Amino acid sequence: MKERNYRTYTNEFKGEALELLKNSEKSAAQLERELGITPGMLLKWRAKYQVVSNEREVPRLEASDLEAAKKEIQRLQREIREMAEEREILKKVVSIFSKKDA
Repeated sequence: MKERNYRTYTNEFKGEALELLKNSEKSAAQLERELGITPGMLLKWRAKYQVVSNEREVPRLEASDLEAAKKEIQRLQREIREMAEEREILKKVVSIFSKKDA
């Protein structure tokens, strides 16, 4: 089976491409062709990242609000699972100790 080689892009490249998309009059598809990016990639990056820039520093990528919310939901779901497991353990402990007293 042939192994797939995926191209990776640096965060600086992604940030510059997103800045071009934001400030340019060109469409995402046209910019993707000019930059040699896979079709649809710019729109995926735009959904996943937001470019944060100040006048004094280099623009940097951060997770978009949607991506940050997704990560928080995953964290909370993991915490709920752990608490449910702990509750089940405590129920078993209580039942064991209540049988000894009876």
